[in-house]
Amino acid sequence: MSQRVISRGVVEALNEAPLSGFHFRAMLTSGMGFFTDSYDLFIIGTAVALIKVEYNPSALILGLISSTSLISAFVGAFIFGRVADIFGRKSVYGLEAGIMAIGAVLSALSPSLIWLIAFRFLLGVGIGGDYPVSAVLMSEYSNRQNRGRLVGMVFSMQAAGLIVGPLVALVILALGVPTDLAWRLMLGLGAIPALGVIYLRRTMPESPRYLARVRGKEEEARRAVESYSHSTVTVDDHGSDARAKLSLGAFLSNPRFLLTLLGTAGCWFFFDYAYYGNTISTPLIIKSVAPGASLIHTTALSFVIFALAAAPGYVMAFMTMDRIGHKRVQIIGFITMGAMFLLIGIIPGITKEIAPFLVLYGLSYFFTEFGPNTTTFVLASELFPVSMRTTGMGISAGMAKMGAFIGALTVPLVLAGPGLPAVMVLAFASAVVGTLLTFVLTEPAGKSIEDASHEDQVLVPSGAAAVGAGV
Repeated sequence: MSQRVISRGVVEALNEAPLSGFHFRAMLTSGMGFFTDSYDLFIIGTAVALIKVEYNPSALILGLISSTSLISAFVGAFIFGRVADIFGRKSVYGLEAGIMAIGAVLSALSPSLIWLIAFRFLLGVGIGGDYPVSAVLMSEYSNRQNRGRLVGMVFSMQAAGLIVGPLVALVILALGVPTDLAWRLMLGLGAIPALGVIYLRRTMPESPRYLARVRGKEEEARRAVESYSHSTVTVDDHGSDARAKLSLGAFLSNPRFLLTLLGTAGCWFFFDYAYYGNTISTPLIIKSVAPGASLIHTTALSFVIFALAAAPGYVMAFMTMDRIGHKRVQIIGFITMGAMFLLIGIIPGITKEIAPFLVLYGLSYFFTEFGPNTTTFVLASELFPVSMRTTGMGISAGMAKMGAFIGALTVPLVLAGPGLPAVMVLAFASAVVGTLLTFVLTEPAGKSIEDASHEDQVLVPSGAAAVGAGV
């Protein structure tokens, strides 16, 4: 049974609350969106292989089908991130899941490849919008000791999407479903989990930190904490939470926040270039190593890599990052995954031998997940002040998806030209830049989210005019 905690003020109550069922309920509600995001983004790699056989489109059209949802995710992250700071997290929570569901269904019903690109763009807007809101809500509900674990668990639902996607594709291919119907089923099934989380998200209360510190609604925030935690957390001192409202202009002109934004957005951009470029193109990459492999074979090998290498990396990340340090895990991951990329790129003949290639490629995925794929998400959700938290997270996630778009669009072209070694060397270079940019960030592990984000710099007494108030 969870220990009952009585605290002074909403912020203290959340920071000191013991890990309990309400944390895991919030984690599951947020995390289901990332399962959907992952499935929708990565199933396209197998779908494109079928579309290529059926329609034989140009390389540009194939590239746009693979990557257009990533460029629209850039748009969605910016828009939804800003809206959630102005009107509240709950104002958009569930809306983005609805957009994902509609985008998946319409993609499956596309009458032509041009319409498929348009519907994948719509899908990406919802995916992009999911990043800042889900991450920040979990971060703002978390306590100081377990914030990395909880936010990391939300993002680790991506692992389920990485595994389920190839598994669904294998079943559809093994059943001998006709090509035109097979890729449509793969894309359309992404609507099911999106529809499943809409109700859960609409019933989740507004972030108590946002209510207390941005809106000044301490009593409403207190009720939200006590109701959602089933009174395992009780706030006994109303009105003790200082206001912390900051305008967009003040945020973007503050050197500390700009440096933090450079670190979170920059690291994530260079990481996603390598990660999405490689992951979406994994069937093509495996095909280049083993030219005789069938689509079922390459899809099965993708499943093995994600299940045996990527999934354990996610678990290791959220289980240890609060002890090791969020920033430190990111550095470890960047360095090690970069080393794997470099070895694949420079060892003669390794890209023609499937077994040694899979070992190094699998290790790169382990340290990708036990590293920047998880930590870029966590750090961006905790290093910005409360009134600009989804804005900062949205900018960071948007820039990440711009890097992902470039990677998804260019990796197939590099693979077809200079070849796989060049793909890996470019991924290594991205890891080096990501490592260097990580050093500009502060270590937030073990700190309250208010201390980690330097929120005290914008605090004023409750009831006074907020610093730089406005939107």
